[in-house]
Amino acid sequence: MRRLSVSLICCALLAPCAALGSGFIAKPSLATQQRPATLVVDASRAADGILRVHERIPAAAGAFTLVYPKWIPGEHGPTGPLSDLAALRVSSGGVPLNWRRDTVDLYAFLVNVPPGAQDVDVDFDVLMNAADDVTATHSLAILQWNRALLYQDGIDSHQYFVRPSIVLPSGWDFATALHEAGCSGDRTDFSVTPLNMLVDSPLDMGRYVKEWNLWREGAAFVQLDAFADHPQDLDISSSLLHAYERMPAEAFAMYGSRHFADYHALLTLSDAGGVQGIEHHQSSDDRAGDDFLTDPDQSLSDGDLIAHEFSHSWNGKYRRPADLTTPNFQVPQLTDLLWVYEGMNQYLGDVISFRAGIREPKLYPEYLATVYASMDYETGRATTPLIDLTTGAPYYYEARGQYGQIRRNANDFYTEGELVWLDVDTIIRQRSRGARSLDTFLHRFTEPAVTGPIVVTYTRAQVESLLNGVEPYDWHAFFERYVYHTSPHPPSDELARSGWRLVYTQKPNDFITAGESDDHGITGWYAYGADLSAGGVVSDVRENSPAWRAGLAPGMRVLAIDGQEFSADVLAYALRRAQHSNAPIALITTQTGWYQTLSLDYHEGVRYPHLARIEGVPDMLAEIAAPHAR
Repeated sequence: MRRLSVSLICCALLAPCAALGSGFIAKPSLATQQRPATLVVDASRAADGILRVHERIPAAAGAFTLVYPKWIPGEHGPTGPLSDLAALRVSSGGVPLNWRRDTVDLYAFLVNVPPGAQDVDVDFDVLMNAADDVTATHSLAILQWNRALLYQDGIDSHQYFVRPSIVLPSGWDFATALHEAGCSGDRTDFSVTPLNMLVDSPLDMGRYVKEWNLWREGAAFVQLDAFADHPQDLDISSSLLHAYERMPAEAFAMYGSRHFADYHALLTLSDAGGVQGIEHHQSSDDRAGDDFLTDPDQSLSDGDLIAHEFSHSWNGKYRRPADLTTPNFQVPQLTDLLWVYEGMNQYLGDVISFRAGIREPKLYPEYLATVYASMDYETGRATTPLIDLTTGAPYYYEARGQYGQIRRNANDFYTEGELVWLDVDTIIRQRSRGARSLDTFLHRFTEPAVTGPIVVTYTRAQVESLLNGVEPYDWHAFFERYVYHTSPHPPSDELARSGWRLVYTQKPNDFITAGESDDHGITGWYAYGADLSAGGVVSDVRENSPAWRAGLAPGMRVLAIDGQEFSADVLAYALRRAQHSNAPIALITTQTGWYQTLSLDYHEGVRYPHLARIEGVPDMLAEIAAPHAR
């Protein structure tokens, strides 16, 4: 296929290309640019975990349907937290109106607007915190606008306009990609914006804030805005800050383009919220633990967080799968091409983190060893191909329960997708004798050089055709093999092609060690086949491993090893001792009130994955991870 051109671009404020061809016919939007809906989010009690919302929504007399956003971009599923919406009141002209939830679509609310009325007032509360979904603490809060609004059903979100406002807690500051229109006391009003752009522009707020300008050219800039539970958690080292300052240049060198006017990397630092990243076109919703900026182990284990979401501004927001691009937040997203959207981006975000120096480039092979080993030791790959994981992503993202390695999970199309796209990169590099690489593809994939935050959709066929224009190869068969069919192992040719081979030794892997430091776990996955907490609770067991055959199971707690009270050191001693003995390791365990002694017949010691150089083959990984920006 020929290179993409400007004529293929679907503009930002119009319905996306996929929607126009899907049979969707939008209702006329009553919230116009001249007469927008108004949205005031009172966050003065955010530290207590609650928001108060008032909306005035243009409406027409008669039956009228309001909807709460359900399919959330970047979350790839029907994840709109409906249970967070509480105390809903609807009125018009000061007169309360009865509302009724639709009996089939629980995200829809039906009202009858009285004759002569031109709008309805909607008031409700947003409950900010739930198990595994904490968005507010004593010192900071995250506002995802989709959680704090209702809108007219059936419209095109690019043609539905909102004038949003925020009321902050006293003494708090905020950051967002939205443009300010005015400020009075603790209230800030923003410019009228299309609904799709509003939902794409989260707002972070808090007591303890620092912002760093990472890049600027004229009016365009990239900024890191960090909000912390504690002021000392913002004390970033100069070396790490310099690495983040190199991140935009490395991304520009990789893509050869820019598709935002300005960009805010929004970062919250709180142990209450866990590690998470959600991409947006001109910002990102990045969440990490308290010491993400101050603990070197955090930069090692999660150093791709901000780079990954920044990369999504190009891959996922500017270029987006056609069937994932919907006209509003009630239309289901088709997620089959997430192996490009997320899989390729996992590779690119990691590469940017190494090229920028957030993680040392020389450690890239050590990191890839963990990526390959984790997928190679996953038993579910024998039955479930990547395409099922991406097609079923809305389910797999929410899947819970034990033995996740047998079921597989959404993380796999990120992790194994990284290996697929590394393979693509090394194939191009080898066949072109170093003249071209995946960067060459990305320059063509994301042209023209500069636009605003617009969307250009793609299909699998277009990706394969563009790859073929960069380097002739049977890319369709390649993806059929590694994405659309099961394979006993992840792609491995890229390792040998890059001058490396996978080995297992008793030397700890730097990235696994950093991860253990973070979650206080014990990794035995590549040895006896189980991972444990520091207290001896089994988190997972690999099918058909020695631990599996011994009878270890998730949730079981190991109390003693060979008669000694369990500890990480006692376990390490028992594993060393077993290497010189035929006797199994005796484990005393407890599970749901029952005690038993299990025999772990394992004698090969601890095992960790590493990459070792192949003599005489050029080191392609060093070339990939080296800084590219000039």
